[in-house]
Amino acid sequence: MMSWRERFQHLLLPATCLLCGAEGVMGRDLCAGCAAVLPRNALACPGCAASIAPGQTGLCRQCQMQPRSFDRAFAPFRYRPPVDFLICGLKFAGRLSYARLLGDLFTAALAESPISLPDCIIPVPLHPLRLRERGFNQALELARVVARRRKIPLIANGLQRVRHTLRQTDLDAHHRQLNPLGAFAIGQTLPGARVALIDDVMTTGSTVAECARILRDGGAVSVEVWAVGRAGGDSLSASPKVNG
Repeated sequence: MMSWRERFQHLLLPATCLLCGAEGVMGRDLCAGCAAVLPRNALACPGCAASIAPGQTGLCRQCQMQPRSFDRAFAPFRYRPPVDFLICGLKFAGRLSYARLLGDLFTAALAESPISLPDCIIPVPLHPLRLRERGFNQALELARVVARRRKIPLIANGLQRVRHTLRQTDLDAHHRQLNPLGAFAIGQTLPGARVALIDDVMTTGSTVAECARILRDGGAVSVEVWAVGRAGGDSLSASPKVNG
């Protein structure tokens, strides 16, 4: 649901597709044609949101072999064009209008899913040095949209990033697993809370796994990972590299 300010803005400035410039539909800055080609992550493991083969049900082999610190993951899109373009535009070019569109698309997909709403949303934090460099936290910008649309409490400081880590894209698979360890601390205790941890992209899952572990130490009884895009597998060869 849009706020009165957003409705007023849409009256003055009709929705225009951020991808091709055509007229937007459903109040979003996305046209029907571009919406039709969004890479939906329809067949996905409920545990980690990795794509699975048609006909496969239940957890993927990796989730069966190595249980994760979070309960499940939901990522409605693959990290492929044009979703990767929007995420990179938000993250690296500071196009904050992309956060509203991505948040709206995520919220719509969430409404169509069987997922129960959590008690609160917590964004994956940036280290203060990276936050100062970028000027904003893309996960927080997305979380604001989703929280407002679904009326879920947002705890912006639920987690803190206390150690500046190397970029995940610069590391091999083994060091990606080690890189986030000890990088996060609880910012607010959450006794008995059901938490949704939100980020822009999920790749190996090592960052969100460490975040989920810290949230559980802080009292959360369940942690779901929410990400707009799911990278990994063949999607990495078709899209720009991402952290996470």
